Amino acid sequence: MKVLTVDYRAPDAAQRFTESLRTTGFGVLTHHPIPKELVQGIYDNWYRFFMSERKQDFLFNRETQDGYFPPSVSEVAKGHSQKDIKEYFHLYPWGQMPDELRAQAMEYYQLANNLAAELLGWVEQYTPSDIAANYSCPLSSMIEESQKTLLRVLHYPPFDGTEEPGAIRAAAHEDINLLTILPAANEPGLQVKGSDGEWMDVPCDFGTLIINIGDMLQEASAGYYPSTTHRVINPTGGSASKSRISLPLFLHPRPDVVLSERHTAHSYLMERLRELGVI
Repeated sequence: MKVLTVDYRAPDAAQRFTESLRTTGFGVLTHHPIPKELVQGIYDNWYRFFMSERKQDFLFNRETQDGYFPPSVSEVAKGHSQKDIKEYFHLYPWGQMPDELRAQAMEYYQLANNLAAELLGWVEQYTPSDIAANYSCPLSSMIEESQKTLLRVLHYPPFDGTEEPGAIRAAAHEDINLLTILPAANEPGLQVKGSDGEWMDVPCDFGTLIINIGDMLQEASAGYYPSTTHRVINPTGGSASKSRISLPLFLHPRPDVVLSERHTAHSYLMERLRELGVI
């Protein structure tokens, strides 16, 4: 099993990308429409933000889940007991964020959201009719006017020897949402778990875009599109002294969208947030 790298401009891009998602839960795009200069600028500016004490002025709102989440409240992955070694900021167009970083972040948010919607259309196009019959509405319409799509800026700090034994940057987990759009981070470490139980490194050449399936798409497709387990492993050697910045966009439906007989998007999200310990 191999995560495919697909040229976004290729005539068969939609088919090959969807094939990779179907078989591995992941796909990697090159020559996509998101400028890497924009991504690099966000990495640089948010690194400076995380290094400052100003971040304490934006502590997260428990009700709305926007703002800064310090390491002391970092997520505990489902099935794990230790917190991940990270801090992060949740960005929504309606949410709190530093004024000087807003324009750049929202430019990226819009570009990534538009691309994610297109990719969701690819997934829908290559869904067999018997599977598509499970969708309560077209996938592309699930996200129309959604206020829940989340841009998260993550900072994985350098290692200094005080880390809790057994803790890692991001323990093995699955994402909650429909699709996740992720520019290659400034440092490696992302791995995906294959159907054979083996961990594979996800290509992380700067400028590539990594997309994976979340639990909501798995739920809506009755398991046809698998939500694949992934993790961020701890750095070794010289990388241990470096920060890692990551910028995933989590594509969410409107809360009232019916995913399955068991769940709406809202009930599914609330269940998972409780499991993560953040509400």
